[in-house]
Amino acid sequence: MNYNQVLYWIRKSHGWIGLWGAIFGLLFGTSGIWLNHRATLKLPLAQERTNAQLELPDPAPINAKEMSAWLQQTLALPSPVNSVRVEPSKPLPWGERAIQPERWIFNFGGPDRLIQADYWRGNRSVGITTTANGFIATLTNMHKGTGMSIPWVLLIDSWAGSLLFLSVTGVLLWLQTNKRRWVGLGIFSAATLSITGLTLSSILN
Repeated sequence: MNYNQVLYWIRKSHGWIGLWGAIFGLLFGTSGIWLNHRATLKLPLAQERTNAQLELPDPAPINAKEMSAWLQQTLALPSPVNSVRVEPSKPLPWGERAIQPERWIFNFGGPDRLIQADYWRGNRSVGITTTANGFIATLTNMHKGTGMSIPWVLLIDSWAGSLLFLSVTGVLLWLQTNKRRWVGLGIFSAATLSITGLTLSSILN
Protein backbone atom coordinates (compact mmCIF):
# COMPACT_ATOMS: atom_id res chain seq x y z
CA MET A 1 0.00 0.00 0.00
CA ASN A 2 1.56 3.28 -1.12
CA TYR A 3 1.36 6.76 0.39
CA ASN A 4 -1.65 7.92 -1.68
CA GLN A 5 -3.62 4.81 -0.79
CA VAL A 6 -2.92 5.31 2.91
CA LEU A 7 -4.02 8.96 2.69
CA TYR A 8 -7.18 7.96 0.80
CA TRP A 9 -8.03 5.32 3.43
CA ILE A 10 -7.52 7.84 6.27
CA ARG A 11 -9.78 10.40 4.55
CA LYS A 12 -12.57 7.90 3.91
CA SER A 13 -12.41 6.47 7.43
CA HIS A 14 -12.33 9.96 8.96
CA GLY A 15 -15.46 10.96 7.04
CA TRP A 16 -17.55 7.85 7.78
CA ILE A 17 -16.62 7.64 11.45
CA GLY A 18 -17.27 11.37 11.80
CA LEU A 19 -20.77 10.82 10.37
CA TRP A 20 -21.36 8.00 12.90
CA GLY A 21 -20.44 10.26 15.81
CA ALA A 22 -22.22 13.42 14.58
CA ILE A 23 -25.56 12.82 16.33
CA PHE A 24 -23.80 11.89 19.57
CA GLY A 25 -21.69 15.01 19.26
CA LEU A 26 -24.84 17.16 19.10
CA LEU A 27 -26.41 15.35 22.06
CA PHE A 28 -23.36 15.40 24.31
CA GLY A 29 -22.28 18.85 23.18
CA THR A 30 -25.66 20.33 24.17
CA SER A 31 -25.84 18.56 27.52
CA GLY A 32 -22.14 19.15 28.16
CA ILE A 33 -22.50 22.93 27.76
CA TRP A 34 -25.39 22.96 30.21
CA LEU A 35 -23.55 20.80 32.75
CA ASN A 36 -20.45 22.96 32.47
CA HIS A 37 -22.46 26.16 33.07
CA ARG A 38 -25.38 24.81 35.12
CA ALA A 39 -24.63 27.21 37.99
CA THR A 40 -25.25 30.26 35.76
CA LEU A 41 -27.69 28.94 33.14
CA LYS A 42 -30.06 27.54 35.79
CA LEU A 43 -32.25 25.64 33.34
CA PRO A 44 -35.17 23.92 35.10
CA LEU A 45 -34.70 20.20 35.67
CA ALA A 46 -38.45 19.62 36.04
CA GLN A 47 -38.09 16.68 38.40
CA GLU A 48 -40.98 15.16 40.34
CA ARG A 49 -40.16 12.82 43.22
CA THR A 50 -42.56 10.57 45.10
CA ASN A 51 -41.99 8.25 48.07
CA ALA A 52 -43.96 5.15 48.99
CA GLN A 53 -43.77 1.97 51.08
CA LEU A 54 -44.32 -1.41 49.46
CA GLU A 55 -45.41 -4.30 51.68
CA LEU A 56 -43.47 -7.54 51.26
CA PRO A 57 -45.18 -10.87 50.50
CA ASP A 58 -45.23 -13.77 52.91
CA PRO A 59 -42.76 -15.40 52.68
CA ALA A 60 -40.47 -12.51 51.81
CA PRO A 61 -37.64 -12.81 49.25
CA ILE A 62 -34.63 -14.39 50.93
CA ASN A 63 -31.85 -12.67 48.95
CA ALA A 64 -31.20 -9.64 46.77
CA LYS A 65 -31.65 -11.58 43.52
CA GLU A 66 -35.14 -12.77 44.51
CA MET A 67 -35.99 -9.29 45.77
CA SER A 68 -35.03 -7.61 42.49
CA ALA A 69 -37.14 -10.09 40.50
CA TRP A 70 -40.11 -9.56 42.85
CA LEU A 71 -39.80 -5.78 42.63
CA GLN A 72 -39.71 -5.87 38.83
CA GLN A 73 -42.85 -8.00 38.71
CA THR A 74 -44.74 -6.10 41.43
CA LEU A 75 -43.92 -2.64 40.04
CA ALA A 76 -44.66 -3.85 36.47
CA LEU A 77 -41.29 -2.63 35.20
CA PRO A 78 -40.36 -3.55 31.62
CA SER A 79 -36.63 -3.92 32.31
CA PRO A 80 -34.68 -5.77 35.01
CA VAL A 81 -32.72 -4.03 37.73
CA ASN A 82 -29.89 -1.73 36.60
CA SER A 83 -27.78 -2.13 39.71
CA VAL A 84 -27.90 -3.75 43.14
CA ARG A 85 -25.85 -2.65 46.14
CA VAL A 86 -25.68 -4.81 49.25
CA GLU A 87 -24.34 -3.15 52.39
CA PRO A 88 -23.39 -5.76 55.02
CA SER A 89 -24.58 -5.50 58.59
CA LYS A 90 -22.25 -3.72 60.99
CA PRO A 91 -22.12 -2.69 64.65
CA LEU A 92 -23.35 0.78 65.52
CA PRO A 93 -21.05 3.14 67.45
CA TRP A 94 -23.58 4.05 70.16
CA GLY A 95 -24.19 0.57 71.60
CA GLU A 96 -22.13 -2.49 72.37
CA ARG A 97 -24.75 -4.87 70.98
CA ALA A 98 -26.44 -2.53 68.53
CA ILE A 99 -26.22 -3.93 65.00
CA GLN A 100 -27.27 -2.17 61.82
CA PRO A 101 -28.99 -4.76 59.61
CA GLU A 102 -27.99 -5.58 56.07
CA ARG A 103 -29.23 -3.06 53.50
CA TRP A 104 -30.22 -3.75 49.88
CA ILE A 105 -30.49 -0.89 47.37
CA PHE A 106 -31.98 -1.47 43.92
CA ASN A 107 -32.03 0.92 40.96
CA PHE A 108 -34.50 0.52 38.10
CA GLY A 109 -35.65 2.62 35.17
CA GLY A 110 -33.99 4.83 32.60
CA PRO A 111 -32.97 8.46 32.14
CA ASP A 112 -36.58 9.70 32.09
CA ARG A 113 -37.73 7.81 35.20
CA LEU A 114 -35.58 6.43 38.01
CA ILE A 115 -36.88 4.06 40.69
CA GLN A 116 -34.84 3.28 43.79
CA ALA A 117 -35.89 0.58 46.23
CA ASP A 118 -34.35 0.66 49.70
CA TYR A 119 -34.71 -2.40 51.96
CA TRP A 120 -33.35 -3.07 55.44
CA ARG A 121 -33.22 -6.80 56.02
CA GLY A 122 -35.84 -7.88 58.53
CA ASN A 123 -38.36 -5.14 57.67
CA ARG A 124 -41.78 -5.97 56.31
CA SER A 125 -41.75 -3.25 53.67
CA VAL A 126 -39.50 -1.68 51.03
CA GLY A 127 -39.07 2.06 50.55
CA ILE A 128 -39.70 3.12 46.95
CA THR A 129 -38.51 6.48 45.61
CA THR A 130 -39.61 7.39 42.07
CA THR A 131 -38.06 10.34 40.23
CA ALA A 132 -39.76 11.48 37.01
CA ASN A 133 -37.48 13.70 34.93
CA GLY A 134 -38.26 16.41 32.44
CA PHE A 135 -36.42 16.93 29.15
CA ILE A 136 -33.34 18.68 30.56
CA ALA A 137 -32.94 16.21 33.41
CA THR A 138 -33.36 13.28 30.99
CA LEU A 139 -30.72 14.72 28.69
CA THR A 140 -28.39 15.20 31.65
CA ASN A 141 -28.89 11.60 32.80
CA MET A 142 -28.13 10.34 29.29
CA HIS A 143 -24.92 12.38 29.31
CA LYS A 144 -23.83 10.95 32.65
CA GLY A 145 -25.10 7.44 31.93
CA THR A 146 -27.48 7.50 34.91
CA GLY A 147 -30.05 4.73 34.61
CA MET A 148 -28.75 3.66 31.22
CA SER A 149 -28.44 0.04 30.14
CA ILE A 150 -25.27 -1.79 29.13
CA PRO A 151 -26.01 -1.45 25.36
CA TRP A 152 -26.16 2.34 25.79
CA VAL A 153 -22.86 2.34 27.69
CA LEU A 154 -21.24 0.25 24.95
CA LEU A 155 -22.70 2.58 22.31
CA ILE A 156 -21.17 5.59 24.04
CA ASP A 157 -17.87 3.70 24.32
CA SER A 158 -17.94 3.33 20.54
CA TRP A 159 -18.51 7.08 20.21
CA ALA A 160 -15.61 7.80 22.57
CA GLY A 161 -13.42 5.50 20.48
CA SER A 162 -14.57 7.36 17.38
CA LEU A 163 -13.46 10.65 18.94
CA LEU A 164 -10.01 9.20 19.61
CA PHE A 165 -9.77 7.96 16.04
CA LEU A 166 -10.99 11.28 14.61
CA SER A 167 -8.46 13.17 16.71
CA VAL A 168 -5.53 11.09 15.48
CA THR A 169 -6.61 10.98 11.83
CA GLY A 170 -7.48 14.69 11.92
CA VAL A 171 -3.95 15.56 12.98
CA LEU A 172 -2.48 13.22 10.34
CA LEU A 173 -4.66 14.71 7.59
CA TRP A 174 -3.76 18.25 8.59
CA LEU A 175 -0.05 17.45 8.56
CA GLN A 176 -0.29 15.78 5.15
CA THR A 177 -2.47 18.39 3.42
CA ASN A 178 -1.15 21.65 4.89
CA LYS A 179 2.25 23.10 4.08
CA ARG A 180 2.60 24.99 7.35
CA ARG A 181 2.98 21.88 9.45
CA TRP A 182 4.96 23.58 12.19
CA VAL A 183 1.93 25.80 12.96
CA GLY A 184 -0.28 22.77 13.40
CA LEU A 185 2.30 20.99 15.51
CA GLY A 186 2.60 24.09 17.68
CA ILE A 187 -1.17 24.32 18.21
CA PHE A 188 -1.43 20.58 18.93
CA SER A 189 1.49 20.72 21.36
CA ALA A 190 0.05 23.75 23.18
CA ALA A 191 -3.34 22.03 23.53
CA THR A 192 -1.70 18.84 24.80
CA LEU A 193 0.38 20.72 27.37
CA SER A 194 -2.66 22.73 28.53
CA ILE A 195 -4.82 19.64 29.03
CA THR A 196 -1.98 17.79 30.76
CA GLY A 197 -1.36 20.74 33.07
CA LEU A 198 -5.04 21.13 33.98
CA THR A 199 -5.36 17.38 34.61
CA LEU A 200 -2.30 17.25 36.86
CA SER A 201 -3.45 20.36 38.68
CA SER A 202 -6.83 18.78 39.41
CA ILE A 203 -5.22 15.55 40.60
CA LEU A 204 -2.63 17.21 42.83
CA ASN A 205 -5.15 19.62 44.38
